[in-house]
Amino acid sequence: MQERLYYSQPDVFAWETKIVSYGKKGDLYDVILEETAFYPEGGGHPSDTGAIAGLTVKDVFKQDDVVHHILPSLPSAEKVSCQIDSRRRIDHTQQHTGQHLLSAVCIELFNAPTVSFHLGIETVTIDIEIPDLTFDMVKQIEQRTNEYIYQNRKINTYYVTEAELESLPIRKMPKVRENIRIVEIDGIDVSACAGTHVKQTAEIGTLKILKTEKQKNNTRVYFICGFRAIADYQETHDTVMALSAKFSTNRNGLADRIEKLQQDQKKLEKENAILKEQLLAYRAEKMLSSTENGFLIQSFDDIPFKEVQLLSTQIIKKADIVVLLVAESENKVMLAHNGFSEVHPGLIFKENVTEFNGRGGGSNKTAQAGFPSKEDCSRFVQLISSMLG
Repeated sequence: MQERLYYSQPDVFAWETKIVSYGKKGDLYDVILEETAFYPEGGGHPSDTGAIAGLTVKDVFKQDDVVHHILPSLPSAEKVSCQIDSRRRIDHTQQHTGQHLLSAVCIELFNAPTVSFHLGIETVTIDIEIPDLTFDMVKQIEQRTNEYIYQNRKINTYYVTEAELESLPIRKMPKVRENIRIVEIDGIDVSACAGTHVKQTAEIGTLKILKTEKQKNNTRVYFICGFRAIADYQETHDTVMALSAKFSTNRNGLADRIEKLQQDQKKLEKENAILKEQLLAYRAEKMLSSTENGFLIQSFDDIPFKEVQLLSTQIIKKADIVVLLVAESENKVMLAHNGFSEVHPGLIFKENVTEFNGRGGGSNKTAQAGFPSKEDCSRFVQLISSMLG
């Protein structure tokens, strides 16, 4: 029977063993070892990575209660040296045990059981049966979880029969009915789990809840533990220090400085909008003074289409005139009037715009369209100009 070192000796990251059997799997090789510390992917817990005889292990999975290792080629000898990525293993054990502890605390404080778990590359998530978590509730959960971490509670793993399982205060009944592995955090949690875990809660290091999201009637909790939490704090600290230097304040004054900056920006945006409106009104008056025959056709290379639309509105408010305006930088066209004319902008655009690869439409008073190239836009404007006469 294959010995699984990730259970019997979880601190072993390098070992020697024998190849028991192998087979071809496409261009790769499926190798079975006499002993393995490679944890296979399963139950939301990613597999270990590493090397066998210097060959990178491409995948690790369990089939018919046997762990398989996928290699790019076959080792030259039956006896092989194996190594797993210790940092990845430690990271996974910190995150997974942290999840058990967090899930137990969610039940303890708010009777919110975990319904799903995902251990990702950057963050870990659990979905818990509670429609909403307030900021204060999140703080309570995080505080209690870290208190248990620093109490350095012992973590025991053992196997039980289906009959023995009935007498345990199990957090969630497992689907399996044999080889039931229990992970018990002393005095806090008893769970059926096949994953790898730390031996004491202090090895989790710390747990930080990053955010929560509503998921129908549940709440998704994003969190990180151990070295991930340290890395996150370092990155956050660097960001805060850089912002503090930029705003010439300490971190306690950052929120006030940013709020003031936002208020100043809103004030400037409001003033800028007023000035733009005044400028467009002036521009509209100037353009009206040079119009003939009730039509105004003009292109702009200095303002965006949004301002062209505003300019069109200003013009047709002031006079009975049909305007054809172009925003050259965006290849967009506007045709409009105030309702005095029988010209139907929407119908004109609908009947002609696709001929020039454009998209657009409108009503009996106004229409707009956009084109993929300046050439298409220019040819369309020429056509509409000739139609207006």
